[in-house]
Amino acid sequence: MEPADPAAPPAGGNAAAVSPLPRPSSSLIFLGTGCSGALPDTRCLIRPATPPCTVCSMGFSLSPDQNPNYRLNTSLLIDYCHDDGTHKYILIDIGKTFREQVLRWFVRHKVPSVDSIILTHEHADAVLGLDEVWVVQPSNGRNGIQQIPIFLTQFTMDSVVRRFPYLVEQRPEDGDQDAQAAKIDWKIIEEDVDKPFVASGLEFVPLPVMHGEGYICLGFLFGRRARVAYLSDVSRFLPKTEHAISMSGAGQLDLLILEANALHGVGDAFSTHLTLSESLDAIKRIHPKRALLIGMRHFFEHQRENQMLAEWSISEGIPVQLAHDGQRVFIDL
Repeated sequence: MEPADPAAPPAGGNAAAVSPLPRPSSSLIFLGTGCSGALPDTRCLIRPATPPCTVCSMGFSLSPDQNPNYRLNTSLLIDYCHDDGTHKYILIDIGKTFREQVLRWFVRHKVPSVDSIILTHEHADAVLGLDEVWVVQPSNGRNGIQQIPIFLTQFTMDSVVRRFPYLVEQRPEDGDQDAQAAKIDWKIIEEDVDKPFVASGLEFVPLPVMHGEGYICLGFLFGRRARVAYLSDVSRFLPKTEHAISMSGAGQLDLLILEANALHGVGDAFSTHLTLSESLDAIKRIHPKRALLIGMRHFFEHQRENQMLAEWSISEGIPVQLAHDGQRVFIDL
């Protein structure tokens, strides 16, 4: 007689009662999927065209949580679940619309604080929310707020010093002694795929890309089990960067998050963003298991473009859709 399997349920017992509990999961929360100006574009509302802009007009026809065409500045929150079940929240970019993102999506998804911040570059839609860092800093329960690490290049740091000297000096703005000063640990990273860094226990590989000729922006590759590449502001891929992405995960990336700023056309030497056709060409080259698009301007109507992308996905064998604000993607990082 074969010995009893110690993992098998007892005779007559309920197999479900002894099944192992599912491992707690990490997730990605899209705090914003729009362009620098966000949507609706105020110009379409205060100076309406004939006919009016359909996408921006929807900004008042539905509440933002029911309207995927309502898009705040591009930003991603990584809910990283450690092996012991503890959660750390890592924010990529903190732009002009950060306060609204906190009110809308931190509350919705019950996010209590941010443990680390990573900046892709120093443009307004990536850094102007730094003034609100103190709102989301974790508390140690004894001596007030904890110091929060912010990872950025030296070029971005130089810009932050000029814009936010009080944050660098860690004092209240304008000497207001009643205000709470942010406690920040500024950490300089390099624009090099061979120089990874660790934020809140998760390793990130910098992915330098061109954001207009002569200007480098960073994307990031992360995840131990599932591999994710995040690229929010791109006009052209650098060969070493594209190779690093393409070879991740034994040659197939699990999830590519890539911008698609303009719906039609192809960029030129003066472009600072990818168009949809350029983004889809990059997706075909990199061939991830799945791709989500971000950074869309008001030319993109969410349902219409996703229908088109569903057809493209079938023909190319790569699932691609537009992401939307508030979307949460569970993924085993």
